[in-house]
Parts: sequence; C-alpha cells; structure tokens
Amino acid sequence: MILFGESLNVISKVIGKAFKERDPGPIQAECEKQLKLGMDYIDINLGPAKKDGHELMPWVCQVVQEAAPDAPLLLDTSNIAAIEEGLKVLKPAAKPHVVNSIMARAERYTEMLPMAAKYDADIVALMWGPDGLPRDENERAALCVELLYAANEAGIPNEKIWVDGIVTPVNIQQAQCMSLINFQMMLEDIAPGAMSTCGLSNISNGPPEHLRPIINTTFMVMLGRYGMKSVISDPLDTNLTEVAKGKRQDIVDVVYQAMDGTAPDLSTLSKELGDYVKTVRVITGESLFSDSYLEI
Repeated sequence: MILFGESLNVISKVIGKAFKERDPGPIQAECEKQLKLGMDYIDINLGPAKKDGHELMPWVCQVVQEAAPDAPLLLDTSNIAAIEEGLKVLKPAAKPHVVNSIMARAERYTEMLPMAAKYDADIVALMWGPDGLPRDENERAALCVELLYAANEAGIPNEKIWVDGIVTPVNIQQAQCMSLINFQMMLEDIAPGAMSTCGLSNISNGPPEHLRPIINTTFMVMLGRYGMKSVISDPLDTNLTEVAKGKRQDIVDVVYQAMDGTAPDLSTLSKELGDYVKTVRVITGESLFSDSYLEI
C-alpha cells in the first residue's frame, strides 16, 4: 500500500503557525520525519488559502523540496490559483506530483484538468458531485465515468488518475463504508488502469481517540483486498504503516477471514486480533457501532 503522509496540514498548530510566519524549520522537520516513518508521498494541505495561497503554496513547495527532493508531493487546497503557482516551481521527483483533489463538478474540473495536464501532474479524482456526497456505489460509479472521461479528453490517461470514492465516519454513516468498498470492487471495470486512494482517517473522525487506529487499519485492509492502491494516512500510526508495508500478515489474514465470515472463535484469538474481527463486523454493519464496541 502506498502511503500519503497527511501531517503537513494547516490545521496543525505547529505547521499552521510555520505557514503563517514563513518559518521553514518545522515544515522541513515534519517532512524528514514523515519519510523516516515510511511515507511515500507528502501531502501539502493549505485548506482554503483564499487570501495568500497563490504566494504561500510555491513557498511551501520549495521549502519541502529542499528537505525531501525525491519525494512526490500532493498539492491540496481549494484555491486553484495556488495549486498552479505550486506546480510552476516544483522540480521532478521520484514519481509525478499530484493535484489533490479535483471534484466531479464541471465548474471545478473544466479549469483544473487542463492545468494538471499542462504540468504533467497526476490527479486525485474526488467523487464529490453537484449534489455533494454520492448516495451509494452506483452514484460513485456514474461520477467516476463522467470525471475520468473529462480527464481523458484533457489529455490525462487513467494511469495518472487516483480515484477517491470518499470515506465517511463509521459512527454516523455506517452504510457508506460498505458503499465505498462496493465501489472499489467495481473500479477496475469502470476505470481500467486507474489507481485509487482515500482520506483513510475520515472513517474514524468522531469515535473516541483510542478507537481510531484500529478502525483506520481495518478499513485500509478491507479496501486493499479489492485493489485500493494508496491511502492518505497518519505518519505517527506506526502499526498502520507496518500493516500497509506487509509486516503484519496475521492482521491481514484475520480481517479477510472476518470479511468472509470464517474468522476463528474470538475466544481462540488474542485480544488484538479479536478486536480486528469486531471492527470488521462494525464496518460491514453486522454489528452496530458504539463507543464501547470492543468491550462487548
């Protein structure tokens, strides 16, 4: 699994302050830490950046590339002009840089797709349509066909597209979790050659902090079974990184067994592996989510 590090984000007090004060030190330290922790790409998230994004993004890109010259970057802001200014200054890296994200809304993609093609960037194709979040996998599929057709027409082949079907919190939209998995299962037929990604930590946005790592890791394994190529993840979650990089096959095996309904009896499993079985059952809707589901 390819990992996009999510921590270079304006919502971080330390990083947000560094962005505002144009202080390269904390930004470069964060980049170096992410690479040591196993991240493959670095996501630069400026948020809306309405006021000065067009100046801030190229500055941050240059600062990051000084510390991590070989790391491909994701440029993430709703300010389209800021993204283009960042693309202008980026130097080639080990893999193409990525525009994150282009919504399935004509008023966004008609401007952003030609821009990405001009700078030979990959794109994240976000399944957020005119009506917002798709209701199910079929709406996701329809948006995907529309957006990828537009991308191909703009000169961006499927092989440069990362499809993001949108992750939602399991505690309030349990059915949407399986809708995304069902969409992931359809993706190869809808968009042959395209890659996939997601904002993984969104699934645990709301549950208690101690549940977030196991929910995130379980969902990553479930999506990976059906071809998910990458996730935007927390670099500090070292267990998730180990699973993503193939170092915890025992966790992968028990998640697959739980998905198939063939998991061993919980009494025969360690508490750690048993908790993964319980988490699969919550994500699939077999069990209802509660803040205490691991204690039941």
